[in-house]
Amino acid sequence: MNAEALRRDERRERISILGLSFPALAVVTLLVFIPVGWLFWLSLIDGGELSLIHYRRIADATHFRIFWLTFEISILVTALALLLGYPLAYLMSQLSPRWAGVCMIFVLIPFWTSLLVRTYAWLVLLQRRGLINQTLMDLGIISTPLRLVHNYTGTVIGMLHIMLPFMILPLYAALRSVDANYMRAAANMGASPVRAFWTVFFPLSMPGVIAGSLLVFILSLGFYVTPALLGGGRVMMVSMKIQQNAGLYFDWGAASALGVVLLAITFAIFALLGRVMRIERLFGGR
Repeated sequence: MNAEALRRDERRERISILGLSFPALAVVTLLVFIPVGWLFWLSLIDGGELSLIHYRRIADATHFRIFWLTFEISILVTALALLLGYPLAYLMSQLSPRWAGVCMIFVLIPFWTSLLVRTYAWLVLLQRRGLINQTLMDLGIISTPLRLVHNYTGTVIGMLHIMLPFMILPLYAALRSVDANYMRAAANMGASPVRAFWTVFFPLSMPGVIAGSLLVFILSLGFYVTPALLGGGRVMMVSMKIQQNAGLYFDWGAASALGVVLLAITFAIFALLGRVMRIERLFGGR
């Protein structure tokens, strides 16, 4: 009798949880699943009939180069963000809460400014007569302006600036949670500071490293505004090709097919990472 009552209580609790979560599920379905399903349907339609022609069109050398460039830039931006963000996050984790909070304010300041404004600011800084080139020439370091914009270099610099806070935030959370007693124990056992860091501290920070890298990489795959402005049309990423197909050629089928392929690749990355480490652990779950 008690077991039956417990099962009834459990069923009522599940129904209550489902009822409470139904509004959120309805919003997610309305704003995410329905548009994605509509795009998937458009990618399979050509001339009012079911067809895979849009997928066959993107299976050529041109689209392969676009996807390759997109992944190349995304991986490079992720690696540079990790190299720059880890030391800063480590420094913040070693500071007192007051000073760590001050540093966090500076990390979050870029979010107070529009993405478009930040991108145009880099456009002003990196152009041939911009502040960076002009300063280097005034100091006699260079004699002719460097090509820092409307190319691969400008795209990477702009994306790195935008993505760096997304790397620092999960890194800081992971590094802050590492117990300092582990480092003291390693030192008491004769480990040097460098060895203690690489054998104790860094492995414990891996959830933050993976979470930050995953976040930056996934966001970089679908980035549009910064590559479009700082790349000057010479750096064609998948998001720009999607906009070109939809906005210039009005070919929603081809644009949808590109979006579906990029989404499938993103899900594949999540699935592959999920086989190595549970996703919820990366973002602070238990």
